[in-house]
Amino acid sequence: MAYKEKLQPINEYEWLLPKAVRKEMKVAGKLIANKAIYNSMEDDTIQQLSNVCTLPGVIEPVIALPDAHFGYGLPMGAVAAFDAEEGVISSGLCGFDINCGVNSIRTNLSYKEIKNKLKELVPALFNAVPCGVGSKGKLRLNSNELNEVLVNGCEWAVEKGYGVKEDLKYIEENGKMQGADPKKVSDLAKQRGSPQLGTLGAGNHFLEIQKVTNMFDEAKAKEWGITDKDQVLIMLHCGSRGLGHQVASDYLKIQERAVQKYKIWLPDRQLACAPAKSQEALDYFAAMKCAVNYSFTNRLVMTQWIRETFEKIFNKDWESMGMHTIYGICHNVVKKETHTINGEKKELFVHRKGATRSFPDQPVLLAGSMGTASYILKGTETAMQKSFGSSAHGAGRAMSRHGALGEFRGNEIQRELAARGIITKSPSPKSLAEEAPEAYKDVEEVINSVHGSGISLKVARMEPIGVLKG
Repeated sequence: MAYKEKLQPINEYEWLLPKAVRKEMKVAGKLIANKAIYNSMEDDTIQQLSNVCTLPGVIEPVIALPDAHFGYGLPMGAVAAFDAEEGVISSGLCGFDINCGVNSIRTNLSYKEIKNKLKELVPALFNAVPCGVGSKGKLRLNSNELNEVLVNGCEWAVEKGYGVKEDLKYIEENGKMQGADPKKVSDLAKQRGSPQLGTLGAGNHFLEIQKVTNMFDEAKAKEWGITDKDQVLIMLHCGSRGLGHQVASDYLKIQERAVQKYKIWLPDRQLACAPAKSQEALDYFAAMKCAVNYSFTNRLVMTQWIRETFEKIFNKDWESMGMHTIYGICHNVVKKETHTINGEKKELFVHRKGATRSFPDQPVLLAGSMGTASYILKGTETAMQKSFGSSAHGAGRAMSRHGALGEFRGNEIQRELAARGIITKSPSPKSLAEEAPEAYKDVEEVINSVHGSGISLKVARMEPIGVLKG
């Protein structure tokens, strides 16, 4: 069956996948996308969307966002919500890099002030922030300290001098999800996470120095400390490293057994899950929160190292350069939230995989691909009604990493970006080839889709001037 052909246009930016498409579907699906994104969408992605519509206790609709692409079980760039009583919690529907997310940091520096320092600044940041596969950090945590990170998140970081209390006010969950239980995290996950706190990792993780090119909502931009075109911002994108990946892997196996135990029918074994009130689900939820807190902490530790690097290069303290957190958000997460469904308030487990919160007036950070624009948007009441308060998290891959390696050469990309005034640094040319801008969807079309549908509204647009890839 060609699933994409079954999509019915609701309006210019929304497409309905009716539940009549297949008899097992309990609810309808929805794609949020303009025509250009719709045209490029893989059929397999829409089939995965329909699969999730068959799960127990699923709430209508299951949503593919404009950055959606084929993923593990659920498309990357999707949202699925489940009734807190009758539904399920799923490790696979959360994703392997738990709380992969973004911190945005403002400065009061202008592009003019920073331009001639970039060739010094980018390598200095590369030395300060460990990058790459298996990279190890400068921190050495014993088991008690690691457990503190898993429970207390960014509060631990601030206590140790990484970040300040003000940062906590501008991070989702204030940098600490309540209810984390390190006893639910395996020793192997802890062994993998222990040497990696304060590391960027690999893949699509990055540290970017950006300049503001446009302000669409000047009042909101000013409220968030974005006051001028050419103002320099920093965007940091990374996750929970080996710890989060191991938590996801451990609980996938546990939930595969739970599927048999509770006799749950699945159209795809990658959708392994457990009833929301079962021990298998609750244990995963408590372990996931540990990985969420680790990831928040990871980004705040690096935020402080970024500030210290700027201090050395510009010979000023970071506060005088106005290097404050605009906001920190997470993707790849399960949240227990209250939403209004058919006029009634209901508790739901909202799974956001490659998706981010878009609650009214909160910042939404949407990262482009290397060499293309990123955006800061604001969440809306419309998102609460249409997408469980969710939005896209980035441009979304249009080509696999393997495909990109066959198509692009890292050294050539580095030269092309340098010709555009973008200084790049990575552990190897391979990581630049994998993350070539052309391997991703057009971020402007993604933005057009979320803004046009009303689930997030444009506030500011930034372009990269310096990029560190993991």
